[in-house]
Amino acid sequence: MKVKNESKGHIFAILTVFIWGTTFISTKILLVDFSPVELLIYRFLIGFLALSLVVPKRFKWTGWKRELILAVAGLCGVILYFLLENIALTFTLASNVGVIISVAPIFTVLFSKLFSSEEKLSRHFFLGFLIAVTGIILINFNSSQLLKLNPTGDILAVLAAIVWAIYALLTKKISHWGYNTIQTTRRTFGHGLFFMLPSSLLLPFDWPLDKVLEPIYLLNILFLGLGASAFCFVSWNTAVKILGAIKTSNYIYLVPAITVVTSILVLQEPVSWLSIFGTLLTLVGLILSEKKEATALPTKIKRI
Repeated sequence: MKVKNESKGHIFAILTVFIWGTTFISTKILLVDFSPVELLIYRFLIGFLALSLVVPKRFKWTGWKRELILAVAGLCGVILYFLLENIALTFTLASNVGVIISVAPIFTVLFSKLFSSEEKLSRHFFLGFLIAVTGIILINFNSSQLLKLNPTGDILAVLAAIVWAIYALLTKKISHWGYNTIQTTRRTFGHGLFFMLPSSLLLPFDWPLDKVLEPIYLLNILFLGLGASAFCFVSWNTAVKILGAIKTSNYIYLVPAITVVTSILVLQEPVSWLSIFGTLLTLVGLILSEKKEATALPTKIKRI
């Protein structure tokens, strides 16, 4: 039964990252005529309504402490992460954002260690971290020097990865409460939408319904709202519940490859050898950071 549940968790994680790997493309297309905040509100409003239709049962009050954790999860995983990602995409390439955000597992492990003493960080982790950061620096240099892009976008993508790592750990904690995953996800969406209200007042915001009804925009908004938000958040949270935050976050390794390929095919984004090398370094660093230290064999066998 445990093996079956783990297989289910892996399937959910793979489906999620495959869809998320292509969301950067849809977002980039929509940002031509939509502001980051407009896109965010449309996306998660659709997601919230979809989850409400799937499980209309009201989620009962959980107490101030748990409600605060759900609210912070909504703040990090909905408003901050996606706002940073959306704004980053207005400054840099979709492929850059996809690669840089893939370092989220490293921050997940680092924060997990800071708030828990369960496992010692290995030398592989620190070496992998340095290699991944070197890759990101190369990608950033390639953007600002060769492609004449604003490095602000790459920096915002790093901040988005940090915020997502916090959300991953909060999701792990929430999953231990034993509540329905769809209901807790809908609750975090609700908190996220609430936190979007101040940003809609401070940043450019409108209700461009005429643009929404254009087929190309409507399909991409529905894809982001129903697929990437409603379905993927539930599938991701289910994977975290089964596999744990760190093991599930490892699947983010697949996002850069999916994003880079689709950005080249769909958006015809430029690619250089420097950006390819930086991407490879980032992935190598991610994989190395997860490698466990070899356990030394005892030099003597103790007699029983």
